[in-house]
Amino acid sequence: MKIYYYAHTGHRFGLDRFRTAVSVIKSLPDLDITLLTSDYRIASYANHFGIRNSVGIDVLRNIPNIAEHGDILFYDSDEHTGQQLLDMIDFFSKFVRISLDENDFPRKGEFVINPYLEDSENSFGYLPVETSYFGKFEKKIDTLLFFGDDDYDRDLIHYLRKFQKIRPDLLLGFYYFLGYEEGLKEFANRMFENEEYESVVKSSRNIITSSYQTALQSLVSGGKPIYIERTDRDSRPNRLLSSLGIPVLDEWNEDKILKKLNSPIEYRDYENRNRKLAKALLEFLGV
Repeated sequence: MKIYYYAHTGHRFGLDRFRTAVSVIKSLPDLDITLLTSDYRIASYANHFGIRNSVGIDVLRNIPNIAEHGDILFYDSDEHTGQQLLDMIDFFSKFVRISLDENDFPRKGEFVINPYLEDSENSFGYLPVETSYFGKFEKKIDTLLFFGDDDYDRDLIHYLRKFQKIRPDLLLGFYYFLGYEEGLKEFANRMFENEEYESVVKSSRNIITSSYQTALQSLVSGGKPIYIERTDRDSRPNRLLSSLGIPVLDEWNEDKILKKLNSPIEYRDYENRNRKLAKALLEFLGV
């Protein structure tokens, strides 16, 4: 029996689900988990995040080409139909699903990790954030902008061209096109490569971002995140972020961003529940 973790990733989907996967896998160090991703690039780079085994499989339907009946699957994606979900639950001996849907619920035979659910024998109310981000770190960067790991339609440069008052430091995304940084350079105070992601996030006092994982990582590392919705993403993380005091804006409006940057905001603590999650998962998996 083998254990797999599938996360939907790619140059149009970013790495939020991948970063969640890193947190979950690292919380279960004694399990031999193979990470499956939707694209080969992040699969080949996953070892830089401490992931021992990773495979790019392109699309969801290729999972049965690798896994066998009776294996264990962690699953974080919205690619499935209702019937496909039921088929996966039946195909795998244990099925763990990560979800941000407020109206979701555990089906028979699955365990669901969802911050909007209560803890129970088949659910855990939490969105995992990697333990290494929890703590207080010296803030050497005043204001950082991290749009996200993907920007296929080059939306960021469109937004920055309208900015007159904000000139932030800029963290590049993992999937940005070659040469994109040259166009962004004129709007940034400084630019950081994606390889510096963790140290830069920990070192930033204010972070403007459209990545929900980055917003949470900033919060738990003592930063002050501002989250801005993307037009190509749904709003499912919004309630969680708002509950923690993180401002959630529905547009890249410079005046609205400045107002949040210059106003006192009462952020709330986000508990590190990774150990408790690991315990609940091990009990469910029976390993």
